[in-house]
Amino acid sequence: MVISTIADTVLRQIEAVQDTVNETLFEPVIRIGVTGLARSGKTVFITSLVANMMDRGRMPHLVAASEGRIEAAFLQPQPDDTVPRFDFEGHLADLTSEDPVWPESTRAVSELRLSLRVRRTGLIGGLQGPRTVHVDIIDYPGEWLLDLALLEKTYDTWSEETLARAAGREEASAFLALAEAQVEGAKLDETQAKALAASFTEYLGAARGAGYYDCTPGRFLLPGDLEGSPVLTFAPLSPTQDRADPRGSLRREMARRYEAYKRAVVRPFFRDHFARIDRQVVLVDALGAIHKGPQAVEDMRGAMADILEAFRPGRNAFLTQLFAGRRVEKILFAATKADHLHHKQHDKLTAIMEALLRDARDRARFAGADTLALALASLRATTEDSVTHDGQALDVVRGRLLDTGKQAAFYPGDLPSDPAKLIGPVREGAKAWLDAEYRVMNFAPSVLNLRPGDGPPHIRLDKAVQFLLGDKL
Repeated sequence: MVISTIADTVLRQIEAVQDTVNETLFEPVIRIGVTGLARSGKTVFITSLVANMMDRGRMPHLVAASEGRIEAAFLQPQPDDTVPRFDFEGHLADLTSEDPVWPESTRAVSELRLSLRVRRTGLIGGLQGPRTVHVDIIDYPGEWLLDLALLEKTYDTWSEETLARAAGREEASAFLALAEAQVEGAKLDETQAKALAASFTEYLGAARGAGYYDCTPGRFLLPGDLEGSPVLTFAPLSPTQDRADPRGSLRREMARRYEAYKRAVVRPFFRDHFARIDRQVVLVDALGAIHKGPQAVEDMRGAMADILEAFRPGRNAFLTQLFAGRRVEKILFAATKADHLHHKQHDKLTAIMEALLRDARDRARFAGADTLALALASLRATTEDSVTHDGQALDVVRGRLLDTGKQAAFYPGDLPSDPAKLIGPVREGAKAWLDAEYRVMNFAPSVLNLRPGDGPPHIRLDKAVQFLLGDKL
């Protein structure tokens, strides 16, 4: 294990040296990781970002675009032939068809290379001519990212934490009953092991559906080609009292498979994908969590803090890249689906995001990384309106409902101007909001009529791209 870890570290450093020399002497490459938890809009974000970089009519806050210095944007073959290509064309067709639909969510790692030909600034830049900047976008499930925290946890620690969280959740009742029925020191029975793993997986799925975010291991929810393998056939069990688990016991085998999961699944993901990222986007469905109540918001806050701990934030100085590998130097925390709110509430949503992520952002800034929290909509699916209800004017949004296809006006509730009024009940463990009710509605994408040179309509996507790429353009 130690030798393998040292070898992985040396390999990453050699790759970092090669990449740094190539990018410094030739064409710069920026690797942007895009992640988030279920239904946060990763696929739509990437699709709209690429479409709006290729047709930049809606990108006024991207300085290089507004100054006309981006002469061309085009897609090229990705550098890693072993990673599936992000299906940009298929997802864009879903969003721009006569009957638009949301594309399928992220279920595995994928990659896309967007190359920009950018005119340099300044007198010397004018003499040198344009340069090419490559933007490699890596899409991966947020559930897999949370698994990185497992690398620092033993099976006993993970089991204790997981069982403690599950104890207060109705969704876990069937699994907890099955786990508690296991006799201490019982011998391995493969049928019983499969039943425990299946029940645990069912609990994780139900917990995610109920709004909980700490649903690890992530491959239990998105197994891919590992489904049914022994590396996914384990579950947390209470520690054996005062002695080690005997050879051939069920719990000892569960611990072995847990370690195999870290070694064969989590560590390669970190080595091959995550450790090479320069800038990171973390998408959050904050409105969905707020609708589900204080417990869901607190769970989301904890998950975002865990995600940040998995990063290695800091500035990518040349020598740092040479001797210590890449470090994430910019992190964007984006509250998605801002089009579900009237624009008058967008500042409130941004302030709530900043408050929820205060601890995580402070740690990142201390390490030298730049961070930004904002509210955005990768694809605007609504329009704004004002209606009168009980003699009071309400700012609403209108859109096509996802389940019925009918047009409807929607008022989600008034977010507090002071984030402390929302954060207070969250930290106190309240079961529900005391003096407010927040609602959520699922809208279908609207039919688009795009003018030549315009990408899909959005909210603040150009500000997000300026933060992520502006200094390199």
